[in-house]
Amino acid sequence: MVDNILLKYNRPGPRYTSYPPATFFHTGYSAEDYKQSVIDSNHEKPENISIYIHIPFCPRLCHFCGCNTGIAKEKNHIERYVRALIKEINTVSALIDKKRTVTQVHWGGGTPNSIPYEYVAEIMDTLKTNLEFKNGAEIAMECSPAYLTLENIDTLSETGFNRISLGVQDLHREVLDAVNRLPSLLPMDVLFHHIREKGFKSINLDLIYGLPKQTPELFADSINQVLALSPDRLVTFSYAHVPWFNKSMEKLEKIGLPTTEEKFRLFGLAYEMLTLNGYVPVGLDHYAKPSDDLSIALREKKLHRNFQGYCTRETTGQVYVFGSSGISQLWNSYSQNIKDYQQYIEAIENNDFAVERGYRLTKREIISREAINSVMCNGYLNFDEIANKFGISEDELKNTLQYSAGKLSEFVNDGLVTLDNKSIRVSQQGMLIVRNIAMAFDPQLEVKQGMYSKTI
Repeated sequence: MVDNILLKYNRPGPRYTSYPPATFFHTGYSAEDYKQSVIDSNHEKPENISIYIHIPFCPRLCHFCGCNTGIAKEKNHIERYVRALIKEINTVSALIDKKRTVTQVHWGGGTPNSIPYEYVAEIMDTLKTNLEFKNGAEIAMECSPAYLTLENIDTLSETGFNRISLGVQDLHREVLDAVNRLPSLLPMDVLFHHIREKGFKSINLDLIYGLPKQTPELFADSINQVLALSPDRLVTFSYAHVPWFNKSMEKLEKIGLPTTEEKFRLFGLAYEMLTLNGYVPVGLDHYAKPSDDLSIALREKKLHRNFQGYCTRETTGQVYVFGSSGISQLWNSYSQNIKDYQQYIEAIENNDFAVERGYRLTKREIISREAINSVMCNGYLNFDEIANKFGISEDELKNTLQYSAGKLSEFVNDGLVTLDNKSIRVSQQGMLIVRNIAMAFDPQLEVKQGMYSKTI
């Protein structure tokens, strides 16, 4: 049944990590626009501050990667990058109301744990000097276990990190060799034991399905190994094959990629094995223990997400990004920094800001974003709740969304959605194709050839 649903609804569409999607961003949005948006954000919701630090460096480039990353060609590039990033923090922080508090910091990349740890400490010190941190704020780093030692974990703990995400991707050497990725430096159970011993609140583990040489037997073995480790959260990312973005992906074609049917079987295996062992499906491809904050937020219909992943309403904030390629997500705008890290450095050194493109939302788009986020995160939409939040009538809301029950008829007939005049609920299986369902609430949807990858 799961495979049939996935096959039927595997169509091109937005991923809705933002609304409007990044395809709407344009170069007419300037550094001055971003500066004003930051000032405006002090009087907008949520008051909390989320921070994303982007480290664009990797010691080794994986063939499957779609991130903006590269290998530092000269030793001083990392030093210059860190100096530019710190300058950007100082510049933007000066515009933020000091009464607001930081509730979330996320480090991504690239491979953040591959740079010298004195830089990590210096960046964190700069943030804490400029901004007020809430007690118990989430501070997380994405780490490649290929470059993670027990001493590194000690240093992260001492620096204030309390969550860690391990980009394992697969637990079999033949699969990792095929995608040019190194295995974990230390046995995974040793890493997990030490992370827990150091008092980290949460361990997340990332897997990717749809890679060369992955078979149902090997992937099931990876899931069994993961279950033995018992991470607090787990993500099963679908490999997105976009060789027009990353030429290295063409190498994977030569090795051989799983067919669509084989890929869905891998996803189905993970879904069944994880849910049977007590993990709660969160959103589209995340899983969490029932006691985890994400599972609790989902039960209470208070789950949220941003470009960095799922989060709770309590910890989420407007997102301010520091570093190349990252996208700030403020109440009324998105702002993306220059993707090339060398050009980013030069822009910050010369102009304080490094905005490449962005987008300022209209009120109608902000309302649409609220509805789409509600569906994407919580599998639920209550027309009255959203209308009341924006001080409009239910009819005005439906008109803004260009909503009609007919757009959902296919999902209703397949038992994936139930609806009445006041609310819409997505079933557990419906969450597997929730991007397709969310498209019914997108008044600006236009899908052109090559614009979007497939939704699953």
